[in-house]
Amino acid sequence: MASYKFINSQRINKSLIVPSRLGFLMFLVFLIEISFNFRLNFLGIFPLSIPHIFGVLFAPLLHGGFLHLISNLVPFFILSFLLYYFYDRVADHVLLNVYLVTNLVVWMAGRPYFHIGSSGLVYGLLFFLISMGLFRATFQSVLLAVAIFIIYGSIIYGILPSNGRISWESHLAGACVGVVSAFYNSRKVRLSSF
Repeated sequence: MASYKFINSQRINKSLIVPSRLGFLMFLVFLIEISFNFRLNFLGIFPLSIPHIFGVLFAPLLHGGFLHLISNLVPFFILSFLLYYFYDRVADHVLLNVYLVTNLVVWMAGRPYFHIGSSGLVYGLLFFLISMGLFRATFQSVLLAVAIFIIYGSIIYGILPSNGRISWESHLAGACVGVVSAFYNSRKVRLSSF
């Protein structure tokens, strides 16, 4: 019984590493912007602009304000923790795909303004975790998908064009990348080391 608790606490600790580091980096970038009163939005994604292709790397780290940061950081942290907890064998690959491919799609097909924020990443993780429940159809994956849908299901409408200031393109691209990643990874036999 004691070894089971040790394994679980080890699993939890391991699952917190990447989400904590990336979340801290997002928060640090925001603190730098506030401290120096200097916006880094020019490092975001500006579609089809060759000089701004680097935004594919930096856009998820940038946020328009504290509320924007928190509204992305909290679900990112929770969803990425769940990704690493339940699917640790593919988590790095999935997170990297969602991060880069989502932003590359926005760079190729987004509206012509600067896109910033990690909401595309949030949507990618959300749709990956929900889709894994559909594609794998194991008790654990379905239970996780249902729980996530109950908690975050209301944000699914964010993939539709609505508010002109919100990058729904990031949401839609992230959702598509998440579903494709889930479909690809759902065929693997072991997705967790535990």
